[in-house]
This record gives sequence, C-alpha cells and structure tokens, in this order.
Amino acid sequence: ASVVLVGSVAVAIGFRSTDATALEWLAAFGLVVLFAVALTWIAVGMGLISPNAEAASNNALPLILLPLLSSAFVPVDGMPSWFQPIAEYQPFTPAIETLRGLLLGTEIGHNGWLALAWCVGLAMLGYFWSAAKFNSDPK
Repeated sequence: ASVVLVGSVAVAIGFRSTDATALEWLAAFGLVVLFAVALTWIAVGMGLISPNAEAASNNALPLILLPLLSSAFVPVDGMPSWFQPIAEYQPFTPAIETLRGLLLGTEIGHNGWLALAWCVGLAMLGYFWSAAKFNSDPK
C-alpha cells in the first residue's frame, strides 16, 4: 500500500516516465516491494533486540541515513574519491540505479542483479535473525 501511495504522489507532483514499458513499471514496483520487505525484516530484528520503543526507533537510524549516502542525490562519480566505495557498495545505490534504469531508460548494467542480491540477502538475514531472537526469548 505504501508503494502505491508514494508512486501516486510522485505521479501527482509531476513524475513521468515516457520510455518505460508496462513490464518495466511492474519490475520497478516489484523491486521496491522486495526492498521494503528486506528492510522490514531488518527492522523487525532491530525491534526484537531493543529493550524499549525509544531504543527501537534509534536503532533504525543507520537505515534512514543509508539513502543519503547513496547515489540518490549525487552520482557516485561526482563524490570524493575516498567516499565513492562507501556509496557504491551499499544496498541503496544498486536499487536506485536499477529503478532509474527501468523508469528513466538509463543503463542498468550489473545493478539489477546487485539490487536483487541485496534484497534477498537482507531479507534472509533479517528473517533468520528475527526468528532466532523471537524463539530464544522466554515466553
């Protein structure tokens, strides 16, 4: 529901993709949903290790900062050389570059596979971490 809401707002404020086919829109939607599921499982694990609600909200801070450290606002090539590896090798950059490729017609390259690998890897990590933590707590 949140993906549809954000997408609707983007279209309402002027986002247009003149080159994207219906299949590319579907792939973009699927990637965003998969990415949201992956981050949700990581957030569940963070919530389970937190002693209270305030700590749980603070534990998610690195997830909130990661898009700012990616290619979302500045191309990786335009960043200082010492910072480029940080921006390039984190989960948000391949996902953002794949979405740009699908919806704006830019080159995707290997970013599509990297984005899928990050999504599946983070989802599995978050799921197994959350399940282990949930099952280890006394009921």
